[in-house]
Amino acid sequence: MDEPILTMEEREAINNGRWFQSLSPSLRHDILRCAYVKRFKDGDLIVARGEPPTEWTAVAKGAVRVSSTSLSGKLITLTYVEPGVWFGDVAFFDGDRRTHDAYAHGATTLLCVARNDFQKILSTHVELYEALMRLQARRIRTLFGLVEDLNTLPLRARLAKQLLHLVRSYGVPCLSDGNEMRIGLQLAQEELAQLLGASRQRVNQELKSMEREEAIRIEQGGLVVRNRDMLMRIAEAEH
Repeated sequence: MDEPILTMEEREAINNGRWFQSLSPSLRHDILRCAYVKRFKDGDLIVARGEPPTEWTAVAKGAVRVSSTSLSGKLITLTYVEPGVWFGDVAFFDGDRRTHDAYAHGATTLLCVARNDFQKILSTHVELYEALMRLQARRIRTLFGLVEDLNTLPLRARLAKQLLHLVRSYGVPCLSDGNEMRIGLQLAQEELAQLLGASRQRVNQELKSMEREEAIRIEQGGLVVRNRDMLMRIAEAEH
């Protein structure tokens, strides 16, 4: 059952979102005033490919796995949307249907704005148009970077870059050693491989190699980054 309000931790995740912070106080207030909360269990389908867009959404807790399935049945994961990030606005502007499936990864809380309310906010706050253009520009830059990496970097460098991104977004200091960071997003090696467009076997080989170099540590509950500088050297070595 949906909880009517965000917890303090969830509200903090929304308010601390880099893009949301850039908005004026009055615009942030109007967005939050008409937003409602949805909660999902791990693996729940949030939206399906082909559905008409009905909501503009931000992640307040957990993560959203954006994926699709190829004609051969292969699952392709495009990204994990992290807390504080808004999505779903593209389909509002082009009028097309959802292009991908979205699933909850872990217990996930979303803050949603209905399409009609989104349009009202746009008509009231011209500022939102420019803000959404900045958001789209950042997405395009990220997308171009990923395409470039896919075509120019070996798996080892792409994996290092992905681990650095995950530790920036989900890093939690280890109690035993404050210099080490545990990646809070629980990803199986198969899920990490889907994100990189590689086989689980190859990703496993590269992870073990990085563990031997003491850049990371593989644990039952996930990955610990021991040496971010070393990961950065691996990521940049092939440029």
